[in-house]
Amino acid sequence: MTETTLLTAPVAHRVAQADWTALADELNEHGNALTGQILTAAECRRIADLYDEAPRFRTTVDMARHRFGSGEYRYFTHDLPDIIAELRQAFYPRLLPVARDWAAKLGKPAPWPDSLEKWLAMCHEAGQAKSAQILLRYGPGDWNALHRDVFGEMVFPLQVVVGLDAPGADFTGGEFLMTEQRPRAQSRGSATTLPQGHGLVFTTRDRPVATKRGWSNGPMRHGVSTVRSGSRHTLGLVFHDAA
Repeated sequence: MTETTLLTAPVAHRVAQADWTALADELNEHGNALTGQILTAAECRRIADLYDEAPRFRTTVDMARHRFGSGEYRYFTHDLPDIIAELRQAFYPRLLPVARDWAAKLGKPAPWPDSLEKWLAMCHEAGQAKSAQILLRYGPGDWNALHRDVFGEMVFPLQVVVGLDAPGADFTGGEFLMTEQRPRAQSRGSATTLPQGHGLVFTTRDRPVATKRGWSNGPMRHGVSTVRSGSRHTLGLVFHDAA
């Protein structure tokens, strides 16, 4: 199947066609991995344009006001647009084996059921009932401080960000940043340019790191470097809800 043909297939099929063995290897090694293109430019534009439809969102966050950086993002209500709901449903079962493997390596509980609906019901029962799906918008000079998207005790260890604008054409700067706190060593950082329509899977808060004594917990944070020009929109898919 060519890339052009793939992008005419349903969203679930596009996600399924990614090389998940290679992606799991990347996640294990680096804590993040690019999926390849999963949305067309037209689909990206339609999602980015939703930002100005205020009723679709439960709240808007001014990052400068909260000292999170500079720029703005909005949390969707639970009434998600179909394509966003489909993306979330398609990614969850692909990420689940990695999540369970990481929990086993670190000797932690793996509470995530096979069904996303059942997992979200568990979140709601624990008091985390607010939608955590995010649409972010950055302009010149905007940036996002290093952070973790942890909204309560119920946490899924992986999430996805999808680039909605074309780097170098719609904006410059705005690289996706990750830092990893290494055991008994200085932190390590990485920067990824997120192509339009591509997803980046990354760890929510930590990942297992191999050591001489077995597996150690590697805390990680993510953020966005300063946008130098243009406009940068991204879609954030989080697999737990917020308190």
